[in-house]
Amino acid sequence: MLSPLYIIVYLFVFAIGAIIGSFLNVVIYRLPLGLDCVKGFSFCPACKHRLYPKDRVPIFSDLFLGRKCRYCKKPISPRYMTVEVIGGALACASWTAFMPPIGFLADSLPAASTLPLPHAETFLLITNTAIYFIVLCALLTLAWIDHDTMEIPDRFHIIIAACGIMMLFFGPGTGLKSHLIGIAAASVPLFIIMIVCLFARGVEAFGFGDVKLMAAAGFFLGWQHTLVALFLGILIGGVYGVYLLAAGKKGGEEHFAFGPALCAGIGIAMFAADPIINWYLGFL
Repeated sequence: MLSPLYIIVYLFVFAIGAIIGSFLNVVIYRLPLGLDCVKGFSFCPACKHRLYPKDRVPIFSDLFLGRKCRYCKKPISPRYMTVEVIGGALACASWTAFMPPIGFLADSLPAASTLPLPHAETFLLITNTAIYFIVLCALLTLAWIDHDTMEIPDRFHIIIAACGIMMLFFGPGTGLKSHLIGIAAASVPLFIIMIVCLFARGVEAFGFGDVKLMAAAGFFLGWQHTLVALFLGILIGGVYGVYLLAAGKKGGEEHFAFGPALCAGIGIAMFAADPIINWYLGFL
């Protein structure tokens, strides 16, 4: 059981994640519209009234205002608070994976003695926590944008690939070869399926953005974990597709964004790929 000190730490970490989640809401809304995500003040999407700090406290502002704009009284989409809560949860998940007292992924990191740095072990833990959180934030943002627009901006692939470079130096010791093979391990099969479906049926089973996403994720995860991510993504996407058909929300020939399912698979693989692989091998 966590001590009161660790509970306070987790509350602080959650708050930081929720604040960053609030910024991700800005990116999700503005980026597809071609608006600047950094400059300018926040505003209500309905009435365009400027939002002040008292209107933008993550989670609490939505609750206190009854999920309505303070100025036009139009309902605020539940998406905003949802993204903030998920942001806080992802921050806590990243912290739990590497930092004491749990740190269930800490043992997979390179030995601190290999880094000529003071407090090298603490540096490794904090660095990997930050890298994981950055990737998870990129996945969350691009998943929501893909859901809205059926497009994945390339900048998110670049962010994930850049974090893959960091993992080569500071992450689990899977080696450069595994990361390079990972680029093709999932993206090539997706690309082949996309081309075959395009020529055979005239439809795209996957978008090219999905292919690039799995290439970047493959470089970040390494080939074994990428295959787990692909399997989970296809499984989640298949279940979601069946739900859409059963609920009458999509027809048999209609497309739906597959990026969110792939993002969910990547996110799960980041934390649980090895237990999943061991569980699978136990059946062989």
